[in-house]
Amino acid sequence: MSSNSSTSGVLDAVEENRRSSARSRRTGALAAMTGPTYLWLLITVFLPMLTMLYFSLLTVAPIAGQSGSFTLQHYWDIFTKPFYLINARRSLTLALEVTLCCLAIGYPAAFLLAKHVKGRWREAILLLVMLPFWSNALVRAFSWTMVLSDSGLFGHLVHMIAPGLSVDILYTYPAIVIGLVHAYLPYLVLTCYVALQGIDDALIEAARSLGASRTQTLLRVILPLSLPGVVAGCVLTFVPVTGSFMEARVLGGQQAIMFGTLIESQFTAAFNWPLGAALGFVLLAMILVVMALFFPLLRRHLAG
Repeated sequence: MSSNSSTSGVLDAVEENRRSSARSRRTGALAAMTGPTYLWLLITVFLPMLTMLYFSLLTVAPIAGQSGSFTLQHYWDIFTKPFYLINARRSLTLALEVTLCCLAIGYPAAFLLAKHVKGRWREAILLLVMLPFWSNALVRAFSWTMVLSDSGLFGHLVHMIAPGLSVDILYTYPAIVIGLVHAYLPYLVLTCYVALQGIDDALIEAARSLGASRTQTLLRVILPLSLPGVVAGCVLTFVPVTGSFMEARVLGGQQAIMFGTLIESQFTAAFNWPLGAALGFVLLAMILVVMALFFPLLRRHLAG
């Protein structure tokens, strides 16, 4: 009896050692596969952000022999001076308007592509949707300057049809919205298209066979099932538009003062790197708040 018990104990110990060795090998293999990725993220993301955080806490940038002291004055100015708060609100408003415009245009387009357009026509239209990705953003922005003014090709065509009509909206707020919608619309179209494409047509047919109208089917079947794609597309649009500066700088004129252009001017024109870094971190905080508001909604629908 004692011999059987000792043998069983030895076997259990051997089995436990084998399992421990297997876990160690799996842990080592996982670390070997993911380690380079996390190291790359540490070098390319967190290290620059920590450097920018350090700069934002200085009175002057420690370059050209200057030595700065630590201060929170830049953050105090951002949250107490109306100039910065007004432009933060303008940037958030611009991002919201651009996102809503992209959603109003992109969701119907994605729905038609996913459920009504078939074959090569779908491939051709998807290719047209992705065309903006194949051109430089600066070129796209400057191309709108030739469309949104009376002296451009579109303006000449309008004058030929209606001589008294003016289409000159260049260097205005609507011009910024148009340029940003053109730049970020493909993100929302593609994310909504993927979500709509994954909806089984049998669910739509079942809803129609049970007496649901087209509107009821859209609101109670299609839209809830595609909501993760809608939320993802809205986030992919809202977040970069909040800090955009190039389209505003090229198309906005006097309307170009946004939070993103303030950051860009502090680094390139005023050479006030600490203030620019502080503005950048405030913008990052604004974006994280927006993400925090969207994430529970996205997680709930993905879990459902």
